[in-house]
Amino acid sequence: MEATYKKYILDFKRPSGTSRGVLKQKETWFIILKSKGKFGIGECGILRSLSIDDVPEYEDKLKWTCENIHLGKETLWIALMDFPSIQFGIEQAFLSLASSDKFILFPSDFVTGGKPIPINGLIWMGDEVFMHEQIQQKIEDGFLCIKMKIGAIDFETELKLLASIRAKYSPEEIELRVDANGAFKPEEALAKLNKLATFNLHSIEQPIKQGNIQEMKLLCAKTPLPIALDEELIGVFDVTKKQELLQTIQPQYIILKPSLVGGIKGCEEWISIAEKNGIKWWVTSALESNVGLNAIAQWTFTLENDLPQGLGTGGLYTNNFKSPLAVENGKLYYKKNKNWNANLISDLCI
Repeated sequence: MEATYKKYILDFKRPSGTSRGVLKQKETWFIILKSKGKFGIGECGILRSLSIDDVPEYEDKLKWTCENIHLGKETLWIALMDFPSIQFGIEQAFLSLASSDKFILFPSDFVTGGKPIPINGLIWMGDEVFMHEQIQQKIEDGFLCIKMKIGAIDFETELKLLASIRAKYSPEEIELRVDANGAFKPEEALAKLNKLATFNLHSIEQPIKQGNIQEMKLLCAKTPLPIALDEELIGVFDVTKKQELLQTIQPQYIILKPSLVGGIKGCEEWISIAEKNGIKWWVTSALESNVGLNAIAQWTFTLENDLPQGLGTGGLYTNNFKSPLAVENGKLYYKKNKNWNANLISDLCI
């Protein structure tokens, strides 16, 4: 078996704002396996400034992984514990190599029967006009669940945006989620949650910065609306520590991003612990290209989770890879009549 890797820069159609800054490009890496005339591909979707594996030696670790591919998926997964994006890339690449169709990793009614995955529509941060435009477009596109990033512009302006949505659409018509990306200060968080709760929100993701365990525990105990842990899960790899974190904080939800928390195996550990503790969950992509998104979506469908998932990021880039993935009426579909980019193999493997 031969393994190689390649860097690829994804360009945003429009700069996308979060509380951590504005994104114009997204760096990603691919691992390509070749064996007996077949090939497999996996995406290592690192997020600079957020991923635990955002370290200077990242490319060296990719090189080491390719040089030691003979160790196999399970051994490599353990060896790559501090590099969750590479763990996920390796999982994908081995599944791809073993498949008769390199892009069908989890055969199901999602890829063969046309059954969709309900997803949330993502609203990026920006000025009030831009955010209103996004919200209106998502509603026109048939989304029943909208996720709005907050924490970068004036909080009172964000409250007005939410009020304008609720003035037109009831909670039964549009489910609203907000994502603070840790933007609130611990001492102000509860007061802000009380204001947000007046809009009948589904949940808020990561209201305060990760690592404030006791503050988050108190917040989850007192919160007037459900809290979902997101960044809080990053860098927690030991199963015992995962149990301690969830049992201590007792959040209402956790959000699973395979590229950030140890791939499929890492996510499934979190799911098992969460369910034992009565904690609900959903899956979200982390700005991967359609290669990584395809793997996340196919795996997510097999989990039979009825909540809207966070898988609507495939259309963000000008130079994404053409794929069968398509968003229609607030759902993600795998269109059998659409093909992957014919140049994908040559683009990445040469």
